Amino acid sequence: MGEAKTSKEKNTKILIPTTLFEKIEDEIKGTGFTSVSSYVTYVLRELLAKKREAEEPFNEEDEEKIKARLRALGYID
Repeated sequence: MGEAKTSKEKNTKILIPTTLFEKIEDEIKGTGFTSVSSYVTYVLRELLAKKREAEEPFNEEDEEKIKARLRALGYID
C-alpha cells in the first residue's frame, strides 16, 4: 500500500495484525482516507484529544460561563 507523505513530520512503523489491516482497508473504502496509515493516525489523534479533554474538565471559556451563571444566581459578586 503506497503512502504519500503529507507533511514534513517524521514517520515510524507500527505493526498490527493483517486481519485488522484488511478490516480497516474495507472500512475506509469510499472515504477521504487515502491509506490505512492516515486513518489509524486520525483515530489515534482523536483518542488522545478526548483523553486530554477528560483530564481538563473545562477551559477558560467554560469557567467564564460558570462564573457568569453564579453571578446571575447571586452566589458571587
